[in-house]
Amino acid sequence: MASVTMICIASLLSLFAMANAKIPGVYTGGSWQSAHATFYGGSDASGTMGGACGYGNLYSQGYGVNTAALSTALFNNGLSCGACFEIKCANDPRWCNPGSPSILVTATNFCPPNFAQPSDNGGWCNPPRPHFDLAMPMFLKIAEYRAGIVPVAYRRVPCRKQGGIRFTINGFRYFNLVLVTNVAGAGDIVRVSVKGSNTEWMSMSRNWGQNWQSNAVLVGQSLSFRVTGSDRRTSTTHNVAPPNWQFGQTFTGKNFRV
Repeated sequence: MASVTMICIASLLSLFAMANAKIPGVYTGGSWQSAHATFYGGSDASGTMGGACGYGNLYSQGYGVNTAALSTALFNNGLSCGACFEIKCANDPRWCNPGSPSILVTATNFCPPNFAQPSDNGGWCNPPRPHFDLAMPMFLKIAEYRAGIVPVAYRRVPCRKQGGIRFTINGFRYFNLVLVTNVAGAGDIVRVSVKGSNTEWMSMSRNWGQNWQSNAVLVGQSLSFRVTGSDRRTSTTHNVAPPNWQFGQTFTGKNFRV
């Protein structure tokens, strides 16, 4: 009887450890699914700057023209900001480029619904349609300009980024707004925590897009950040910002393994 009890306790402890362990390995992505794609932003993609994810200048942030605005069904109220997708034109020989090449894009914006138009004629981003409004240079890599809209196959893929996660600290003494960019792996993040050299770890709340806020007074302290991706993997960077950091500065931390 005692041995059975010990086995049960050992099993429970093992399950508890598994539930609290860090997720090993790398983000693996998802299966192919169907959607449609259009384009916006002009031939130089200048019209894609800014956007609902808060990334601002997509060139200086490293995203370039490899970006897309997601429909309501994919945007997930901003939770999908930073996610990466592989997309290729599908089943439209008239408009798809030869060989159906694929592109890799990062979600940086929201394609709002247009309920004044039917979903199959102008209201391309109306729910529940999965839809990508691509930066124009990316659309032209998979289809002809005259097509306007094409059916596509898409799948989530790991984000491959140069360098580390970037933390841009904005706000003022009693309001810290941290923009988190250049996230590898899953790309989209579900939790951010901050720790000052004189504080414990504190959860930040999502303000909008990938802007995360804390109302703690952190001026004059070195700062550490902990970022959790949608795949539950966590990246922690200690003392990434020195005690004399200033609002408006950007600091680079440890990125996820890909």
